Amino acid sequence: MNNHGQGSEQGIVEQKVRRAAAVNALHKIGPIVAVEQQADTDKSTMLGWFARYGWIALPAAALLAAYLIVKI
Repeated sequence: MNNHGQGSEQGIVEQKVRRAAAVNALHKIGPIVAVEQQADTDKSTMLGWFARYGWIALPAAALLAAYLIVKI
């Protein structure tokens, strides 16, 4: 019974060590994931803006190019 008790205690200690390592890893990974999520959000916002208003830029660029060609 003595060996069984020590094995059980060792298993509990190992579980606590694994849990502590996992929590530590999550604390380190959390900010990295937050930055990536913010970058994805920013990209999505920009693509949404371009989908709504980007079509205005195409005729404006064509008019500007025509103006510059004619002026030269």
